[in-house]
Amino acid sequence: MRLPRTPSGWTIAVFGLLAFLLGLLGLVSPGTTLEMLGFEVLQTRAPGDYTLVYMAASSMAAVNMGVYYMLASAVDFRPFFLWTVPFRLVTFTVFTTLVVTGEAPAKFLGVGLWEGAGALITGAALWWESRRTPAARAA
Repeated sequence: MRLPRTPSGWTIAVFGLLAFLLGLLGLVSPGTTLEMLGFEVLQTRAPGDYTLVYMAASSMAAVNMGVYYMLASAVDFRPFFLWTVPFRLVTFTVFTTLVVTGEAPAKFLGVGLWEGAGALITGAALWWESRRTPAARAA
């Protein structure tokens, strides 16, 4: 796999790697992920409690997303970088709202902040690149 060639590519690669690794953690140790997010970790689950199934599905989605991000950064797929910015801001809004309304524990705010900060950093890198190089303006 190629290393990213631009600052925006690096922001996407780093996010992808973190998503991939955290997704793997959720698959291997869902309790650790639940604890990191501020959710109660139960020793036994009631019939019909699909928390661990949801954690596996969510973690697998994070693994896949991480791979997509890393591949996009390796080929410098700038339209993808741009598309991530508004969608990550939506994710920030939804996750932050869940915490503010009391539907999610306070630690879950970290997910929203990670998404929001990542969107702003990628957006800033794209803006900076568009002002610095003629090739970036054409992308």
